[in-house]
Amino acid sequence: MSRILITGAAGGVGTLLRPRLARPDRTLRLLDIAELEPREGEEVLRASVTDLDAMTKACADVDAVVHLGGISVEAAWADILDVNIHGTRTVFEAARRAGVPRVVFASSNHAVGFHTPDEYPLGADTPPLPDTYYGVSKVAGEALGALYHHRYGLDVICIRILTCFPTPPNPRALSTWLSPDDCARLLEACLAAPSPGYRIVHGVSRNTRGGWVTLDEAAALGYDPQDDAEVHAAAVLAEHGDPGPDDPVFAHLGGPFTFPEFDVDRMDRTETGGAGDE
Repeated sequence: MSRILITGAAGGVGTLLRPRLARPDRTLRLLDIAELEPREGEEVLRASVTDLDAMTKACADVDAVVHLGGISVEAAWADILDVNIHGTRTVFEAARRAGVPRVVFASSNHAVGFHTPDEYPLGADTPPLPDTYYGVSKVAGEALGALYHHRYGLDVICIRILTCFPTPPNPRALSTWLSPDDCARLLEACLAAPSPGYRIVHGVSRNTRGGWVTLDEAAALGYDPQDDAEVHAAAVLAEHGDPGPDDPVFAHLGGPFTFPEFDVDRMDRTETGGAGDE
């Protein structure tokens, strides 16, 4: 019997993964600040990822942590610093204290969001170019993962997730979609890979319009995506229209997160930002 701790289990990706990671021989320990009702094979904890004592207790008798918790939109610096950066450090430290051997960290394409199509496909060794405070927090999380691997021996896999929704939400996502089923396949590969050390991999399906990032690093862990956003293309383009290759949304990997609406003089006057991670 294995036990997996999932932080941010009530969030968008956590909600999609919850049934897909369920196994008869596995207990899912779900942690969030939101209230959750446990199902068979689940344990529920209500706590913040910023609370070290609560996180250390949550990590007790856990085989791996899947860290999804945090703010998944752009937000004011103080909020990103507390929840996404301090909170991620807290998760790694709690895992270390509790003796958890592996952490899978939900990073994002926004860690490298200002890279441009002339550089595609981006690999795991692509230098950080965050597009937002949110993207900065993912760079910081990857760096913390590297520290906790090299100093303390934790196996750490950072997944730069692109667009994980039930279906592609817009034309850009026809290239960046990570289906929920493929997301679960990637998580299972990250959990099962023997002695992965420290890795950065990309989270995306095998899309016909893909090629923006490499899947080589994820494939080395055993990831074999089965889904393709192209099956949704007709419906997506009928609803949204075809923006064309010169649309600004395609100018950078980060898409709309690179737009002026996310400039810091606007974001620091708000409690939370606008668009969700995509």
